[in-house]
Amino acid sequence: MHAMVQGMAHVQIRNVSEEAHRRLKAEAAAAGQSLSEYLKAHLEEMARRPTHAELTERLRERGSYTGPSIAEIVREERDKR
Repeated sequence: MHAMVQGMAHVQIRNVSEEAHRRLKAEAAAAGQSLSEYLKAHLEEMARRPTHAELTERLRERGSYTGPSIAEIVREERDKR
């Protein structure tokens, strides 16, 4: 069940280890944020990243690289000297 308040969903995570909680809380404090602000920022960043499937599809759409090989580029640069 998802609760919504003014277009914002609520997320609750249970059973986080004490060690993880302490570390995340310390990282939040070091960033000058509350734990909630810190986790929210990280979750939003994670949600913006493409999934593995999306990245795979992007690569498939780009097609194969047809430019010079790394060895050819290095050789060309050396020959310029």
